[in-house]
Amino acid sequence: MVGYYKSDGDLDEATGKRPIYALTQFEPTAARRAFPSWDEPLLKSQFAITMIARDHETVLANMPSVSVKPWKPASNASIDQVLSEGYELGSLLTKSYSSGKTEGNWNITKFENTPLVSTYLVAFACGEFASLESEHHSLLTGKKIPLKIYATPNQIKQAQFGLDIKKWALPVYEEIFDIAYPLPKLDTLVAHDFDAGAMENWGLITGRTTAYLYDPEKSSLAAKKRVATVQCHELAHMWFGDIVTMKWWDNLWLNEAFATLMGELVIPDRIWPEWKVRQEFLNVHLANALSLDSQRSSHPIEVDCPDANQINQIFDSISYSKGASVLRMLSGVVGEEKFLKGVSIYLKKHVYGNAETKDLWEGISESSGLDVAKIMANWTLKIGFPVITVEEPGDGTIKVTQNRFLSTGDVKPEEDETIWYVPLEVKTINGPTEEVDHKAVLNERSTTYNLGGADTFKLNAETIGVYRVKYTPERLAKLGKDAQKFSVSDRVGLVSDATTLARAGYGKTSGSLTVALGVGETEQEFLPLAQVGGAFGKLAGVWWEQPEEVRNAISAARIKIFRPVIERLGYEDRPGDAPDVKELRELAVSTAAVAEDADVLAELKSRFQPFLENNDDSRIPPDLQRSIFSNAVRHGGEAEYNKILEVYNKPPNPSSKVDAMYALAAARDPKLLDRTFAMLSDGSVKDQDLYIFFYGLGGNRAARRRVADYFFDNYDAVSSGVE
Repeated sequence: MVGYYKSDGDLDEATGKRPIYALTQFEPTAARRAFPSWDEPLLKSQFAITMIARDHETVLANMPSVSVKPWKPASNASIDQVLSEGYELGSLLTKSYSSGKTEGNWNITKFENTPLVSTYLVAFACGEFASLESEHHSLLTGKKIPLKIYATPNQIKQAQFGLDIKKWALPVYEEIFDIAYPLPKLDTLVAHDFDAGAMENWGLITGRTTAYLYDPEKSSLAAKKRVATVQCHELAHMWFGDIVTMKWWDNLWLNEAFATLMGELVIPDRIWPEWKVRQEFLNVHLANALSLDSQRSSHPIEVDCPDANQINQIFDSISYSKGASVLRMLSGVVGEEKFLKGVSIYLKKHVYGNAETKDLWEGISESSGLDVAKIMANWTLKIGFPVITVEEPGDGTIKVTQNRFLSTGDVKPEEDETIWYVPLEVKTINGPTEEVDHKAVLNERSTTYNLGGADTFKLNAETIGVYRVKYTPERLAKLGKDAQKFSVSDRVGLVSDATTLARAGYGKTSGSLTVALGVGETEQEFLPLAQVGGAFGKLAGVWWEQPEEVRNAISAARIKIFRPVIERLGYEDRPGDAPDVKELRELAVSTAAVAEDADVLAELKSRFQPFLENNDDSRIPPDLQRSIFSNAVRHGGEAEYNKILEVYNKPPNPSSKVDAMYALAAARDPKLLDRTFAMLSDGSVKDQDLYIFFYGLGGNRAARRRVADYFFDNYDAVSSGVE
């Protein structure tokens, strides 16, 4: 799904037709598959695009059209005829051919020339699309910019929210950066077949159905948040990547880390503060960054990439999530206002040009007065991150020492040479008084810090830093008991550090479980409980073949924590429920169901039964749909499996199809699992969706070893499908 390629839409039952259309995906080096080009981000050019299509088809490109004329193909249509219409297309060096299918009426459409743009951001598309339209009124320029979203006709009604986000977010971006969106229009095209999640083509954003479609009646809150964050992420690229582009792919993080930070934290926080995305960032991006970067196979944020064939390998959690996390940390060090001012300086200095990391550091140094390059060098140039070990000699001080952290716990001396600039952010509590020392820094191997008489303390306040903290067993136990004295972000970080360090061998599992249980049994907030639930999930994943009594003990602990939440919140949304309450309800139900809570299983079964018997889904809340579907297949037979397969083949919305995928992967019956594995090879599953099935099957005890066997037996086919 690169170059200029064909996509097949879902069958439209009203017309009996399956829409077929074409679109582009050029990042990083696939423009050459559509036209001759040098696919290097530094080589920017203006592009003049002309398209020929049947008159009932819509053609789209980066810029608005300037003319549309009827076009009558000759019996042997060729590029020569296009030239005769007065369009300058360059020299024709090779003979061109037509498919011969030239019946019907045709138009030739010419688009405005683009500004200077890299080849990977050029885009065009052709198909029978429907659209919704809105408008952005720039307060910086006074211009009115048309905003559109395109989709196949049977899906356009679910595109309104995706369109609204553009209208809400663009003014915020312009206000923050003091740079107006420069193009005369901004379109979004929703595609059924799309390898990446979404793509920031300048003036013509493209992406998957799951990235841009939302049904307010049937889609979950998670689906809504995904649409919001993906759209905001791609809008951020209009500045980071499009207006200012990295010089080479070793600075990909300048595009993706900023789009992640701005599009999934800063902007959503200003538009939807009730979503608490600043705290949620910890459970998503910081967690992903620390997980991947704790492996020996990780790489620095700024990674040498001399071979164009290796570029796709760096589109990972290091470039996106770790990059965003270190930027968040830097923002905490200098202050968000100065940070964003420095970013604006950086963008203005390099508008329509290319930049590298040092240019960004110069902009933020100018706004903050700090030597940002010195502070950040090892965070972007070196692999890994530190674990800070805290020792308490008993004299009112603590000794803190930094070493590289590996998930295997066996760091070698030659792997432990980096000294990071670590903002310790020491939070101390004396009675009702809470203070955070923002000036405490560890920029050497170890140092001593005076606690000023405080008995209760925690490093990495608000979990702002990209590092782990290892406390003494006694301190860890006390922090578990005192957890409610700290903020939500602190509690998330505390549980994450304790459980991760235990898995890596830095402490006893019993100590980390004490913290998780201590937090879990008193916790009321979604995000810390999500961290607790995840910790027990990972433990169950590691011990999945242990004796039944061990697995039952883990399940009992999960039920002990989450059954009271279900009893308090119930299964149905209530008027006035905050978003995190809805998320907590879903977390509690799904966790208890996986732990085999008999009462929860019975409730979920009863809610699926009307849907199984007569398509009545009135008892299936959108946020619980995945749990209800998965439970039906996990504990059901062919009838339940076939019902979910119907949803997969004819989904009412994209998120329902994803829920069906996870459910089909949850089967325990060997015969039903045979059917799911067969789907992976018979063309029933789009290449872009294979990872969802593998993720679900990998979490299924009954399928896990079969997944490994499937990979060994079908490696070439799987590899080609996900490349």
